[in-house]
Amino acid sequence: MGERRRVGILGAGMAGAAAARKLADSGMTVEVFDKGRTVGGRMATRRHGSMQFDHGAQFMRAHGPAFAAQLAHWERHGIVAPWAGSGRRVGMPDMTAPVRDLLDGLSIASAVTISRICREGDAWHLHDASGVSHGPFDAVALTCPAPQVTALLDASGYTLAGVARASYAPCWSLMVAARCEVRVPLVEPRNEPIGLIAFDAAKPGRPAGVRLTLHATPTWSRDHLDEPHEAIVSALLTAAERLLGTALQPIYAEAHRWRYAQVERALEVPHLYDPAFRLGAAGDWCLGARIEAAYDSGSALAGAILADLCAT
Repeated sequence: MGERRRVGILGAGMAGAAAARKLADSGMTVEVFDKGRTVGGRMATRRHGSMQFDHGAQFMRAHGPAFAAQLAHWERHGIVAPWAGSGRRVGMPDMTAPVRDLLDGLSIASAVTISRICREGDAWHLHDASGVSHGPFDAVALTCPAPQVTALLDASGYTLAGVARASYAPCWSLMVAARCEVRVPLVEPRNEPIGLIAFDAAKPGRPAGVRLTLHATPTWSRDHLDEPHEAIVSALLTAAERLLGTALQPIYAEAHRWRYAQVERALEVPHLYDPAFRLGAAGDWCLGARIEAAYDSGSALAGAILADLCAT
């Protein structure tokens, strides 16, 4: 048997995880790199002592058969569960669980920032910010947000046509542990400055307690993107109390800035791939602002890489 082909994947969110799982299940050796301390990307959970908050994506829904089948598989195995009606599913015991499942058993390098990619002959080498080189790889998949893909390609002297056309809205997220009683599982007023309020303990498999995650609207987040965290906490707490009609009496409040939170303009293609260089990119920015879009895009890119590598 010939030597197994090796693929380097940048990004351990849903797109990268979907690509990695499909490639690994097809016999490829996969290594995944992510600058974050944990996997999941925007499918994120923050912990503070005994408290936890899904401070990124709040739920998943399926529109197409592939992701519907994946959600059904996860539900059968207790990795997701229904929440708040309308076909919504959440990870169990947190929103990172589905990504962890896809990446189970694979080589993951967390807290590693790849600052440059370099092709030498037929092989790729990935250079991280500390000067370490990783590789060689037969192909590379870039699954981070489009602006980060563009920056990496520019720094490396490569291009993938169309990446720069994708755009994102930012989002300020506020995590609050409160003394008051809040029972509504999900509020989506989309009224400045609040876009969403989720009651974390209302989700299945979560610890008890009054914990809220607030997402500011894209417009408000963009207008206040560089303000101090303390100012964001104060403004969003005041707006939430006005909206809910009660004093939250917080015992913990922390803000998190998502610079690339939700796709505003997608490319409307499943993925990008250059067979001459065996370099591709995928993400929700290819297809639309949904977790399903990230899953479908990562899977599609993996299919293109497999077709290319297996053909040779």
